[in-house]
Parts: sequence; C-alpha cells; structure tokens
Amino acid sequence: MGRLFGTDGIRGIAGVELTCELANQVGRALLSVLEADDARILIGMDTRESSEELCYAVADGICKMGGEAVIAGVCSTPAVAYLVRRHSFDAGVMISASHNPYKYNGIKIFGGDGFKLSDALEDKIESLMGGELAEKEGGSIKKLSSAIEEYLNYLKDSFGVSLSGLRIGIDCANGSAAVTAERLFSSLGADCIMLSDNPNGVNINENCGSTHLESLKKLVTENQLNVGIAFDGDADRCLAVDELGREIDGDYIMAILALWLKERGELNGNAVVGTVMSNLGFVKFCEKNGILFIATKVGDRYVLEHINENGYSFGGEQSGHLILRSLATTGDGQLTALALLSRIKESGKSLSALAEIMRKYPQYMVNISANNDDKAVFKSDTVIAELVARAEERLNNIGRLVIRPSGTEPMIRIMAEGEEPNMIKEICDGLAEDISRRFCELKAAVR
Repeated sequence: MGRLFGTDGIRGIAGVELTCELANQVGRALLSVLEADDARILIGMDTRESSEELCYAVADGICKMGGEAVIAGVCSTPAVAYLVRRHSFDAGVMISASHNPYKYNGIKIFGGDGFKLSDALEDKIESLMGGELAEKEGGSIKKLSSAIEEYLNYLKDSFGVSLSGLRIGIDCANGSAAVTAERLFSSLGADCIMLSDNPNGVNINENCGSTHLESLKKLVTENQLNVGIAFDGDADRCLAVDELGREIDGDYIMAILALWLKERGELNGNAVVGTVMSNLGFVKFCEKNGILFIATKVGDRYVLEHINENGYSFGGEQSGHLILRSLATTGDGQLTALALLSRIKESGKSLSALAEIMRKYPQYMVNISANNDDKAVFKSDTVIAELVARAEERLNNIGRLVIRPSGTEPMIRIMAEGEEPNMIKEICDGLAEDISRRFCELKAAVR
C-alpha cells in the first residue's frame, strides 16, 4: 500500500477512502506527535458536503486526546496558515481536496509556524494511525468566529493599493473564496462581477474555477472587463484571463510579478523557484531578464522548501500556486490576485500588454488513471522505463518530456513540450497508450 500522505496532504473519495474514522485517527495521531497536553489546533474547511463531518471527526480525535480543537468554519487553506501563526496555534488542519470534484476530500496539516508539515512528521502521524492511543481528559471544541474578518484585514493591508477603476470578473469555483472574494476586492475599489459564488456542497469546481476558465473568459469579453480572476476550491491557486479573453496561467503571472518584484528590489537572490513543469518559455524569460530560475519537483511544498532553504522570496507553479514569501507561508490565490491587480493598476497597462514579456512554448499533457499500486509499478517496471526512454529519445534536442505520478490524484501525468505541437501530441498519446497497455498486461498476469 502506498503512502497515505501525498504532496498536498491526504486525498480520497469522501466516505470511501477518506472516512470519518480515518479523519478521527488523524486528529488523535496529530495530538500524539505534538506531545503537548494542552495543544490547540485550528481547523478550517471548504464547501464540500463532506467537509463539515470530516472537520468534526478530526476535532473529536483532537478532543479525545486532551487537545483543544478550534473551528474556523469555511475559509481558504492560506487563511488557516495565516491564522495559525496569528493566534499561536500548535497546528492547523484544512479539510479540502483543492481543485478536485466534490466527491473527493482531503486533510492538509500545517505546523504552528504556518508551514505544511515535513514528510518526516507526516510519516510519524501515519505510523500512529490505527494504533492504540491512550485517551486523555480535558479536551474541548470551540469556534473562532473572527476568522474571516481577520484574514480579510490581512489581505487588504498586504499591498495598500486602491483598485478603483478596475472592472474584474471573479470566479470563486463555488468554494472557499465565495465567503471572502467579493468583499475583499470590492472593499479595495474594484467593480466586481461574480461567478460561481453560490456553493451548495456538490458544485465546487464543477465546470468553474481555475480548472475551467470557459465561463470566465466569456464573462470578461462580453462585459468588456479589464481582467478575470479564477480560484480553485480552497483558494490557494489563482489563474487569470486578460481583457481579450485569453488565459494567463501561473507561468505568465510569475513572469509579470518577478519583473515587478525585481524592479522593487524585492526579488531575493534575483531568483524565482519553479518546477520541472514550468514552461520552457518561462525559463527563457528568466534567462533574458537576468533572473536565476530554479526547478524543483512538482508540488508547492517543494517550491516553498527551496525558497526557505535558500532565502528566496518568490516562486510557484504553472497551476497557479504562487508563493510570495515575505507575505505568506503558503500559496494564496487571493494574495496572488491582489499582487497581479496591483501591478496592472500601478503600470497603467492592460494584462495582455504585461503578458507580452513571455512567449509560451506549446505543451501537451495526457493523464493515465493509476491507483497507488499502479504508481508503484510505474516506478519499478523496466518495460515502462524503456518506453519512457524511447519517447525521450524522440524529443532529444527539440523538446522535453516530463512524466510523473500525481501526488494529489489517482493519475500518472505525461507532459511533452516543444515547438512542434503535432509531434508532442503524438508522443504523449502514444506513450499513454503503451503504459496503459503494460498495466493491463501485468494485471492479467496475476489473475
């Protein structure tokens, strides 16, 4: 069986893979790892129909081990990270499966410093789950009624810029941003038109948000807006749409903000930390502008680790996880949006004009369904290794191939990048078919 914690906490189908019993065990094990009888844990959640019961299952586990569970209610993942630091909690828990459909849910854990737990601490929690842990008295469950107001005040104070004169479309993905986004951007003077801000428990990320930009593009162009902003279910990602209705992904946003931060003298080490999935066009942009580009494994936790280890101030992912380290300890979609809008307002330029600083190279991605056993086979099977090597050889000198198991979904992702779109599509699709066929052969052999 694979590791329970992925690159962004625990994920699974609510009630099937991620049960209340398992959530309760997480709460108990977390308290044991903290080794503090009076530990205080903050718990936030997104808008999925399963989030509340999972939240209280974690809280019950904390309570039974003598800890104090404090419920923040519906809020964003970065709000939990911020509030943990602000109120000196011993840890924070977010119930969310981010950009995944409503049937999935997840558990993310932050330490008292507002950073996601290390792999070693997650392994320690996982090792204690399901074991016999002695219960303690004195536990309690409380609420933090001021959570949203405190987080909004923090965001509003981050850049100190007026957004008056900007007309923006905001897609909340029917998730966590639905409780904050309109208040935030309107209070700073923006004229806002909202999309997908009426969560009902099952419509989170459903044809909306940062993974489905079609409706936002239409809203922006039909209403002649300056910009569109899209969040994911727990609002730690942000993508944008320019005034022409074109997608501005995380690489473009990083390029725009990297130059801005460099001009302000706030780009520590004159460096940006991305991942192996960052577009080749972004790498070329950094070279052209004298910025050091560093690539890590995929996952915002690895980007953040490298930022912290080297004293850098900025980095992120193509998916829209951007980390402004001087202001936050994790990716924050609404903070990223504020930075981008501030740059637009300060420059007096349109978003399309700002995005011209980078040329994006064609990328093609295909996903293969893969459970944890399939992912283990992928890493160890010599036949699959040979298939990948052949595909890489075809792309030699004209592009690149990145293939990896997803840390947040039951998928293996294949991405090819280069100047010839038809060729990279052919290579990706062919490799996906070959690997899927190999999985079937191996499963048939053990029946």
